[in-house]
Amino acid sequence: MLRFFTEDIAFKLPQKQKTRKWLNELAAREGFTIGQLNYIFCSDEYLLNVNREYLDHDYYTDIITFDNSDEEDRLEGDIFISIDRVRDNARQLSISEEQELRRVLAHGLLHLCGYGDKSEEEARQMRAGEEESLKWWVL
Repeated sequence: MLRFFTEDIAFKLPQKQKTRKWLNELAAREGFTIGQLNYIFCSDEYLLNVNREYLDHDYYTDIITFDNSDEEDRLEGDIFISIDRVRDNARQLSISEEQELRRVLAHGLLHLCGYGDKSEEEARQMRAGEEESLKWWVL
């Protein structure tokens, strides 16, 4: 079950049904099904507090992914996304907020599929996965 929530902000996910279908298709293309997966949209400050409390990091980020999966081929977890960061990143990259949001949505799902982004090579593979997933948006 794929669910969307908000914390401390007013935000409405555009094209919710299409987004749900797209994320399920992305998971399937990676060889997974989606179990209990929650996307939580929040502010910079909310996500900063999550980053500090759970990861001991003291900086802003656009996304934090918590993997709660018990089964190897089933994705479960909580993905927190700062809408403030998404909007700022979109401005800096001169792209639409919706496009940047889709990239970040895919990023979190790809983390649960096993993609990393700590090393240069992992980051390159993550970017390639994000770009490929954005091509599938038209499904």
